[in-house]
Amino acid sequence: MLNPPPDELRVLLRSCLNVDRWVDDVAAQAPFVSLEALQAAARAAAPLSPAEIDQALADHPRIGEKHAGAGASSDFSRTEQASLGQNDEQVDAAIAAGNVAYEERFGRVFLIRAKGRTRPEILAELRRRLSLDDDTELAVAGSELIAIALLRLETVYEKSAS
Repeated sequence: MLNPPPDELRVLLRSCLNVDRWVDDVAAQAPFVSLEALQAAARAAAPLSPAEIDQALADHPRIGEKHAGAGASSDFSRTEQASLGQNDEQVDAAIAAGNVAYEERFGRVFLIRAKGRTRPEILAELRRRLSLDDDTELAVAGSELIAIALLRLETVYEKSAS
């Protein structure tokens, strides 16, 4: 069960997705008797508005870069990016160039759920998403934020249960 004091719960949720309304909506469903109930509340609080996507992206580093902050969100980011496996100079350079192209095209950082993906897979998805129209890409970015939040919630729930 996940049932910390309200302020502590909000901090935990914010480390998963830094969106005020989402944190409020999910926290309002507490206590959570199972991971499935927690994740269902998180999904029900989606989709994210364009402003919420911008708010959440402010707390995410570029793929291949370290999180500038400290705390749980930074720890999550480090772990997620570490799961990308061995560095490959050519792929890493292509991702860095793709990050620049993406930011020039869409005006925000490229975000993708890194866990379970290889660097070449991320590069391929980055290139595919550069071809999307603005509205479609915004929706994909929002979906990726929720996917990341769901993974982070799994970690939060497992730590609270132990």
